[in-house]
Amino acid sequence: MKIAIQGIEGSFHDEAVQRLFPMEEIELIKCDSFDAVTQSIKHNKAELGVLAIENSIAGSILPNYNLIEAGGFEIYDEVFLNIQMYLMALESESIIDVFEVHSHPVALLQCKDYLRKFPPQFKIIEGKDTASEAKRIKENNLKGVAAIAGKQVADRYGLKILDSNIQDIKENQTRFVLIGKKGETFSRKTPNKASLKFVLGSEVGTLSSALQVMAGHRLNLTKIQSLPLLGTPWKYAFFVDVVFETPQQFYTAMDELEGVVKELKIIGTYTQNRKNVPSELTNVLEHGK
Repeated sequence: MKIAIQGIEGSFHDEAVQRLFPMEEIELIKCDSFDAVTQSIKHNKAELGVLAIENSIAGSILPNYNLIEAGGFEIYDEVFLNIQMYLMALESESIIDVFEVHSHPVALLQCKDYLRKFPPQFKIIEGKDTASEAKRIKENNLKGVAAIAGKQVADRYGLKILDSNIQDIKENQTRFVLIGKKGETFSRKTPNKASLKFVLGSEVGTLSSALQVMAGHRLNLTKIQSLPLLGTPWKYAFFVDVVFETPQQFYTAMDELEGVVKELKIIGTYTQNRKNVPSELTNVLEHGK
């Protein structure tokens, strides 16, 4: 099975794939950007993709919401990783030798308080992903340069850990979602979580009315995120995650919600996965579709 990720072997996206499919033979389609992940699925280079969607320190990764929704993709599953950040460099280096640090922008944001302790001439460079930056240091024998990444990256590429657990908040989690083309796969599990997008009309109180519909049907709102509507200044779409007891409860609420909002789209129904239970997708796994 081919799964597209942003990054390379050893990255957090790679770890997320391993958590979702620990027993499956996976071919990683390694991409330089999140957009390239969705394009790989669109053009059938990969059956599925894994995208980071939010972090408990840095917040939502807003462009990825638009990539999933605008591309017509479906969320099939989720996984949560505890993210511990490490500063790493060549074996010959010590922390006083470092004058430059490279990593993914989100990883750098998670460590901003730590990085502020370095002198003003210290350079912080945004790279395409954590593992690639670490690998580049090793392959090019870059002295005076460090990377911020997970411990597994240092182990894989033979770098020395200079400092540990450098993220600003020690309880640091990132949520990843498994996406694919709509209707091409399904799970044996009964869904109890959904992601949806709605756009409101211009009437006063429409957001309150939408929230009341969800509350009235006992949908537990676990996330709400507003994003600007592309091409429509000062208009916003709302991306929402809800948890429910039965699929019928959810779809009854959606029928009522359609009468309240201007536009409604269900992006995915799946099983809440706080415990990181392996995925149980069937079409892709069994039939190679």
